[in-house]
Amino acid sequence: MRLLLIAVGQRMPAWADTAYEDFAKRFPPEMRLELKAVKAEPRTAGKTVEQMMVAEGARLEAACPKGARRVILDERGERVTTLQLAERLERWKHDGRDLAIFIGGPDGLDPALKATADEKLRLSDLTLPHAFVRVLLAEGLYRAWSVQAGHPYHRE
Repeated sequence: MRLLLIAVGQRMPAWADTAYEDFAKRFPPEMRLELKAVKAEPRTAGKTVEQMMVAEGARLEAACPKGARRVILDERGERVTTLQLAERLERWKHDGRDLAIFIGGPDGLDPALKATADEKLRLSDLTLPHAFVRVLLAEGLYRAWSVQAGHPYHRE
C-alpha cells in the first residue's frame, strides 16, 4: 500500500522538506509514504477564489491514482487520536487500495473534490502553515504505523 500526500504547493522551507523526508524514509517498503506536490494557482487579479480552487482541484485530481481511497484534510473533518488513526491505518491497509490524503491550498479544497472523499479528517483545531501540515501528517502516520507494528516509537 502506498500512502500518498497530495498537496498544493511545491516550494516549502528547507527545514520542512528535511523533517518530512526524515519521517518518509522510516516507513517500511510495503507501506511507502510519498509526497505529490502540485502547483498552487497564481493569486492574480481577476480570478475568483472559486476559480483558483477549481484549478488546484484539477491538479490534485490528476495526481491521484485511480481507485485510491480518498481522505481529505478539512477543518470540519473528524478528529482522531493516534490510536484511532492506527486502527484506521490497519483497516486501510486491509482494504488493498492506495491511500491518497489531500491537502488543499491557501483557500482550501475545491468543493467538487471534497465531494469525492471517502473520509474527512482534521489534523488540528488550529490553522497551520502548509509546511507544518506535511510534517505533522507524516509524523502522525508514522506514529500510527509504529503502533500497529508494535514498534516502541509510540508510548502511552
